[in-house]
Amino acid sequence: MKKILFASALTLSMLSCRENKPRQAPSIENAVDNAESSVSSSIKKNTRYSGGGNLVQEIYQEIIKNDKALQELDIRIENIHNETDTILSEYDDILGKSETYYNDAAVLSNSITDSITKKQIEKEIMESSEKYDVKTQSIKDLISKIKANKAALYNEYIVFKIRKTLPEIEKYQNAHPLKADSLNQFINKQNKLLEELKNLK
Repeated sequence: MKKILFASALTLSMLSCRENKPRQAPSIENAVDNAESSVSSSIKKNTRYSGGGNLVQEIYQEIIKNDKALQELDIRIENIHNETDTILSEYDDILGKSETYYNDAAVLSNSITDSITKKQIEKEIMESSEKYDVKTQSIKDLISKIKANKAALYNEYIVFKIRKTLPEIEKYQNAHPLKADSLNQFINKQNKLLEELKNLK
């Protein structure tokens, strides 16, 4: 008899849980719901600033789908990022070759057995290296500025995206209010079943 009572209580509890499942909220026009329900092609694009499972990025992509000015801004930032990488790569390659040369020359000079000749060639390597450093210092300063600007642009764009998407998450929160009533009812059901189980010992 106890087994039958327990089985009946368990079945009733499961049925009531199904009945009390919160009904799906009506579809609300906001970027958060749209970002969750459909992954747009702009999100799937393998670009520097596209979302990769980051909700801020995905919401922002939903926002710019209908905003030409923001789309153009996104393209301009993407283009300047690519141009920055191209320019830095070209200059880093040239500067890097000279640095590699002087390092290799210093290593090679260590194998010279005659101490006078060794000192002389080491001095020549050092003088040439220092002369090139002076010659390229202004270029290196400009490269540092470009790198700093690249970081600043990235930071500012992230801040812009967050500020642009904050109202959307707040709109989503307002469209999906959380109420304690159904949770309290469910806790009561759990407690009732717990009491029944204790009494079936």
